[in-house]
Amino acid sequence: MTLQTIGKICAFALYLGFMVYIGFRSSKKTNNAKDFFLGGRGIGPWVTALSAEASDSSAWLLMGLPGLCYLGGLKETFWTALGLIVGTYLNWLLVAKPLRKCSIAYGDSITIPGFFKNRFKSERCNIISVILIVFFFTIYTASGIVACGKLFRSVFGLNYTVGMVIGLIVILSYTILGGYRAVCTTDFVQGALIFIAFVVAGTVAIFALGGPASAIESAKDFSVKALSGEFNEDIKKAFVANQSFSAKSAISAFSWCLGYFGMPHIIIRFMGIRSNEEIKTARRVGIIWMIIAYIGAFIIGSLGTVYLLPNLLDAGTSETVFSETMLKMFPSFIAGIFLCAILAASMSTADSQLLAVASTVSLDLYKAKINKNADEKKVLLVSRITVFAVAIVAFGLCLLPNNNSIFGLVSYAWAGFGATFGAIIFLALFWKKCTADGASLGLLVGFITVVVWHNLHGGIFDIYEILPGFIATLVVAVIVSLFTKTKEGVEEKFVEYKNMAD
Repeated sequence: MTLQTIGKICAFALYLGFMVYIGFRSSKKTNNAKDFFLGGRGIGPWVTALSAEASDSSAWLLMGLPGLCYLGGLKETFWTALGLIVGTYLNWLLVAKPLRKCSIAYGDSITIPGFFKNRFKSERCNIISVILIVFFFTIYTASGIVACGKLFRSVFGLNYTVGMVIGLIVILSYTILGGYRAVCTTDFVQGALIFIAFVVAGTVAIFALGGPASAIESAKDFSVKALSGEFNEDIKKAFVANQSFSAKSAISAFSWCLGYFGMPHIIIRFMGIRSNEEIKTARRVGIIWMIIAYIGAFIIGSLGTVYLLPNLLDAGTSETVFSETMLKMFPSFIAGIFLCAILAASMSTADSQLLAVASTVSLDLYKAKINKNADEKKVLLVSRITVFAVAIVAFGLCLLPNNNSIFGLVSYAWAGFGATFGAIIFLALFWKKCTADGASLGLLVGFITVVVWHNLHGGIFDIYEILPGFIATLVVAVIVSLFTKTKEGVEEKFVEYKNMAD
């Protein structure tokens, strides 16, 4: 075993051990369901902000996005990043405080299905939400496990499946132990690590290539050579494909912004923050983090083409550009620490998603439908079993053919949540006339639209499915609500929520 390998192993062992330690410490403060799912609504703004953004960004920020930049997809990544930054800001600005207030006003809700159930007085809406969360979060969790497999294969040459198993074990360990508090704390550490990795690596890459002007010129020169076929045909095909960027492509990329309003693992952070007054601080921290992180992703992806010469990555391995650049840029131990940022991105998303599914199944299905007299210990046990079960199913999904694209898995799940929950969250918070029938049918129509649109190709169907899905959900929910009545007491409770002090 070489010194380089030992250095990387030490870095990863240190990081993974620290994550498990946080889970163990957090478990001592997790005594009931509210602690496990919302941290007792006692999480501060900095931890809330970095936890929200780290769990949002996932491995596609350090692998999918730089990989697309590496292959010349700068236009698509720009519009996608712009949409995500706009979506994040609007989510914090428009949804955060109203959702926290509304979730407290309507029965102190601690899950999104529970919030819908209380807001609309609808068991049907609750059940539909549970099904959607389990379906899309299983797909989303799979993307994080895939990233772990790719990372360990790239860094240590491990078997792809073995790498996925290692990542899965660590994620399960601290999520099952400490719940929301452990997830938020580990996400804070992971978010800070991602931030530092991009700032340091981006700066080093620029100046290693002779400064900003020289780095940009080198990247342009590479693009010209790639398009001419000077390197190889795979690189040329990828660059040519990514140059055909149209207005339709820009609309699709920017429409990622709609996803934020319906992401259960992100908006649940709004419900768990300590106070309404701290939301503004969290918003500022989150936006600054996002802008710098996306700039870093652009830099590493774009300059990686030049930095990794002559050992070019092809279309199949382009998502490892961040890890390959780190290994070439830094000594093994330092590179290992920064490579843990990829692991951090994978874990910070997967743990949040597993926790969201667990809260949904244990509270909105088991306690609400199966065992209404279940005590706190039974609810926590079911939650932990759910985390394990969903993770295993997601792992199985990763083993299926054609399910190894991080960007592809994330985009499908992102569309599913944004198109369905996003539109209904807006109506629930800002329109008192939205009815249970309207919300339920809207969720169903949005889900069907996303699934059907995702599997059709050509012409209008090349537009990202989140946009038609969001519109379909919104239109159906509004039209049905206009012809149906709200349940007794719902509108009065809405007025009470609107009059709550900020």
